[in-house]
Amino acid sequence: MKADAVVATVATGTAARQRRNLQRHMSTDEPRLSETAAGVRVITEVVPSVRSVALGLWVRTGSRDETLAQAGVSHFLEHLLFKGTPNYSAIEISERFDGLGASFNAATGKETTHLHARFLDEHTADVFSLLGEMLLESTFPDIDSERDVVLEEIAMYEDEPSDRVHDYLADAIFGDTPLGRRILGRSEVISAIPVPDIASYHRARYSANNIVVAAAGNVDHDEILAMAEKLAPGTGSGEETLVPQVPDPAGRLEFAVKDTEQYHVCIGAPGINRADERRFGLAVLDSILGGSSSSRLFIEVREKRGLAYSVGTYSEQFTDTGVVATYVGTREDNVEEACEVIGTELKRIQCEPVTAEELDRAKEHVKGRLVLSGESTAARMSRIARAVLHDLPLLSLDEMLARVDAVSVEDVSALASELYAEERLSAASVGRDEDRFRKAIQPVSEALAA
Repeated sequence: MKADAVVATVATGTAARQRRNLQRHMSTDEPRLSETAAGVRVITEVVPSVRSVALGLWVRTGSRDETLAQAGVSHFLEHLLFKGTPNYSAIEISERFDGLGASFNAATGKETTHLHARFLDEHTADVFSLLGEMLLESTFPDIDSERDVVLEEIAMYEDEPSDRVHDYLADAIFGDTPLGRRILGRSEVISAIPVPDIASYHRARYSANNIVVAAAGNVDHDEILAMAEKLAPGTGSGEETLVPQVPDPAGRLEFAVKDTEQYHVCIGAPGINRADERRFGLAVLDSILGGSSSSRLFIEVREKRGLAYSVGTYSEQFTDTGVVATYVGTREDNVEEACEVIGTELKRIQCEPVTAEELDRAKEHVKGRLVLSGESTAARMSRIARAVLHDLPLLSLDEMLARVDAVSVEDVSALASELYAEERLSAASVGRDEDRFRKAIQPVSEALAA
């Protein structure tokens, strides 16, 4: 056998041993999926090496399920779940969680809402009971004070241009559609929506077919299933109400005038949906372009030129579409140069194949994040919940790592050419002078600058 073949064989054997060691270290039982008599789906994943449990009660509803007159009701409802139940006031809910040693919270997205908690395994039944009561039996007390809280949250968000600019980009890509609107909604809706309307939305959307119970850690599946059987979901049919979103094929530009020290800039386009097998290739592309500290944009914009503290790329996947985006926050004097560099890199990654070194480094970066997230019970719970909630195949760690390993240079080039084509790009910015931004964005897209 030739020397280089021996080295390759040894390297392959070493990689295989590392993979086996990794699997032994992270050994778990396979996730188990069941359904209650009412139709609530229950999925659990046992992690025998821990004494904690991560529990989530998920609902397949979010801001994209809202009409314009309801914009923000999903997020407002999430707040109200903490305000009181038949057995507990808002203060008593907090005291109860603290007394159980639990870390708890909730989140609303464009397609999901969920309550979640992490706690010692001995408190599983008590935490489940409390979360279930909050999710399905809220009495909606103190609604006016919570209106003010949410209105303050919206006002706070308005003062954060580095956050707000992402909503402007969504609006540029999707227009006046649910995916184009921000999750927080509209102040005028939050100020006026009556309790009966909120309760009606709750009953219709928080139905059995829309609910998934997910738990990871030191759990017993049959016990979690028995607890879920006691849930009393809403009376809605749970039928799919998703209105497909078809982004405008032509890009748009949005600018919000604000007296800020920096120009906050987002450049993006429609992406791929969450079931698309190319999502693993997109993760690699993202790592190469701007999703890591060795990415092209980080090196060119920050390290070499010092044009920004924060620069990078990200992607989002929804049921039927998605978003790919680049963000940079930079001072007024630097905005033209920063956008020029971004435009150059967006074009270069489409016309020049990435190097083998870049590809390998990006793959290891993506795989590392997958493995590290697998060591978190909360991340495991979220992963299995989303898979069931959106009817996606539940891939094992090995399967995900293999899909990342299979990404080729050609896959990355094809994705970049499709997703970042100049004619598809939209841009959004928050800053002082729209004309200056239009001039700055010209190297990215002359059509947008016009």
